[in-house]
Amino acid sequence: MLMRKTKAISGKEKEMGRRLLLASPHMSDEGFELEYVHDAFNKNWIAPLGENVNGFEADMAQYIGAEHTVALSAGTAAIHLAMIMFGIGAGDTVFCQSLTFSASANPIAYLGAKPVFIDSERETWNMDPLALKKAFELYGKPKAVVIVHLYGNPAKLDEIATICAEHDVPLIEDAAEALGSEYNGQKCGTFGRFGALSFNGNKIITTSGGGMLLCERENEAKHALKLATQARENAPWYQHEEIGYNYRMSNISAGIGRGQMKVLPLRVRQKRAIYERYCEGLKGLPITMQPELDCAKPNRWLSTLLMDKDCGITPTDVLKHLAEHDMEGRHLWKPMNLQPVFAFAPFVKVKEEAVCDDLFARGVCLPSDTKMSMDDVDRVCAAIREMF
Repeated sequence: MLMRKTKAISGKEKEMGRRLLLASPHMSDEGFELEYVHDAFNKNWIAPLGENVNGFEADMAQYIGAEHTVALSAGTAAIHLAMIMFGIGAGDTVFCQSLTFSASANPIAYLGAKPVFIDSERETWNMDPLALKKAFELYGKPKAVVIVHLYGNPAKLDEIATICAEHDVPLIEDAAEALGSEYNGQKCGTFGRFGALSFNGNKIITTSGGGMLLCERENEAKHALKLATQARENAPWYQHEEIGYNYRMSNISAGIGRGQMKVLPLRVRQKRAIYERYCEGLKGLPITMQPELDCAKPNRWLSTLLMDKDCGITPTDVLKHLAEHDMEGRHLWKPMNLQPVFAFAPFVKVKEEAVCDDLFARGVCLPSDTKMSMDDVDRVCAAIREMF
C-alpha cells in the first residue's frame, strides 16, 4: 500500500477561492431566467400550465431534434410514463443498465415489474451490448430496455439499438445526464422510442427540479400529457378512466428552463473544457479519465476518473483529500446489482469480474461546476498530484 502524501493547507491557499462544487445551479449572467419568471408573475400564470411550459417544450424540441416533448416534474416521471405507455405491469421484465442512479430503475418497481440488470463495458462505462445479448438468451423478451448515458457519455447506441430491433423490443433512453451530448451528430435522448431528460439542480441546466419526456409519436405525447395531469377525461365533470399522476411542470419552473436554454450551448462548452483541462493536468498519473467513442461528443456533465488497480490509493482517499482542500467530489454511482433494495434482481455479465463493480470500486467524480475557472481545475489537479 502506497503512503499518501499530505500537505498542510495554508491560510493563503484557503483564500484562493470558494469551495469547488461537484455541480450546482448556474443561472445566466444576463438574467434570462428572471425575465420569463417575472412574465409569469405579471400574467398570473402561477400554475402547471402556461406560456413558459409551452415555450420550454418548443425550445427543447428544436434544440434536441425531438418530434414531441412533454415537460414534467422530474426525469423519473418521464421514465415512469414511458413504461406505462409500453404497458409494463406486474410480473413483466425490463432490462436496465446497472451502473446508474436509482431513478433509472425505480419506475420498474413502481409498476411491479421485474428488473434484470445489465453490466457495463469499459469503452464508455455504459450498458455492454454483449451482456444485453446474453440477457435475451437467458431471460427471453422483455417489455423494454433502459439504457443510460453515464455522466453524459453516449452508450454504444448502434449496437444496442440493433439488438433491440432484432427482438422487436422498445428502447427507453435515460438521457438525464446527457442533455447536449451527441452520437454520430444526433442528440442523445432521440434514439429510443422515448427519451428522458432531467433538470435537477445539479444538471447541466436546471429548472430547480423537473424533467422532460421526448416522444417520437404525437398520440403518445398526448397520452403522456394526459397521464401527467391526473388523466382527466374530456367530460363536463372530473371523470377518470385510467390512473393519472401529478407530474406536470410548473409555469415558473419552465420559465427558468427557457432562460437556461439560452446558455445551454455555453454550458456544454464549459463542461467539455473542464474535462479536457483535467485530462491535461492529470497526465502521467496512474489514472484514466472516462473514455469516449470516436463517434460521440459527450457533454461531460461530470468529469470522472478511474484509479489504476495497483496505485495504492482508493476513491475514498481521493475524496477525503479533496474535502481537505474544500473541493467536492463523489463516488461513481453504486451499481443497482449491489443495492440492497434490488438484491433479488438478476444481473447479467459476460466476464467473471463485473465491470460495473470494478468501476464503482475505483472511480471518482471530480468537481465539475461550470462556475469553476481553469485555475480552479488546476487547483484540483494539483491537490490530486499531492497524493502521488
